[in-house]
Amino acid sequence: MNQGEKSELLHRLEQLYPAPQSELNFANDYQLLVSVVLSAQCTDKKVNDTTPELFAKFPDFRTLGSARLPALEKIIRPINYYRTKAKHLLASAKLVEKNFGGKVPRTMEELRSLPGVGQKTANVVLNELGAAQTLPVDTHVFRVARRLGLASADTVAKVEEEIKAQFNAGSWRDLHHWLILHGRRICKARTPLCGKCVLNDLCPSAQLGAEPIALIRPKAR
Repeated sequence: MNQGEKSELLHRLEQLYPAPQSELNFANDYQLLVSVVLSAQCTDKKVNDTTPELFAKFPDFRTLGSARLPALEKIIRPINYYRTKAKHLLASAKLVEKNFGGKVPRTMEELRSLPGVGQKTANVVLNELGAAQTLPVDTHVFRVARRLGLASADTVAKVEEEIKAQFNAGSWRDLHHWLILHGRRICKARTPLCGKCVLNDLCPSAQLGAEPIALIRPKAR
């Protein structure tokens, strides 16, 4: 896309998804971090169905850090990889209490010192906290960006850098949410709804048919 087409892309996405925000339900910084950790390779809906009981029993890092592992596993059992995530949450809660005074860290380096927190999770947390301008790339962002021709790399980190280089940092937060929402509702992995897409005249994949890259997923590195 040229710069004019990119501006038009942002305009159309804004009209389609005004005031975009995370579809995870959280009431404070603690709940945000826990929810984002749980959401890795899991739907936001499943996380939202699970966290009310979790937050009722463990309302902060102190109580979570003192939880018994079997009790935590029982609550988050519906979540993908619940055993690993339970261990990460327990360890992270203790570290947040010990190293950060019970408050969610505000830097990439500090967040990534917590078990289970990688670049994407840290980016989401910093984004939602307004602590830094980030552009988290999940499977939806990865897929939609590639289909739109905004990226060509085969790893999340490289796709993130490709997208960020093309747009003003002030637009990153909304663009992140727009691409996720568009990926969930229109530009689906197996059956993209190109005929209903308001971006199809800007999208090179719509002209070719999105199927050739429909199932492309990011490499681990």
